[in-house]
Amino acid sequence: MLYSLKDLFAKLGLPNSDSDIEAFIERYRPLPQAEPLASASFWTAEQAAFLREARQPYSDWEEVVDELNCLLRD
Repeated sequence: MLYSLKDLFAKLGLPNSDSDIEAFIERYRPLPQAEPLASASFWTAEQAAFLREARQPYSDWEEVVDELNCLLRD
């Protein structure tokens, strides 16, 4: 199954409308290149754990988490 950014934000317990996602990205970018996505200070411990797990090869969430990672960088 392919998940969307809306699905990912819902899974993370965050508001997931298009405007909410846009606002989140604008608020937290640019994330430094050297900082892993799951290590960013704005995640809860549970969100960070999910993001680490989701980046594992063959995870159903890997592609959309990578998309968010790219959107949060310069």
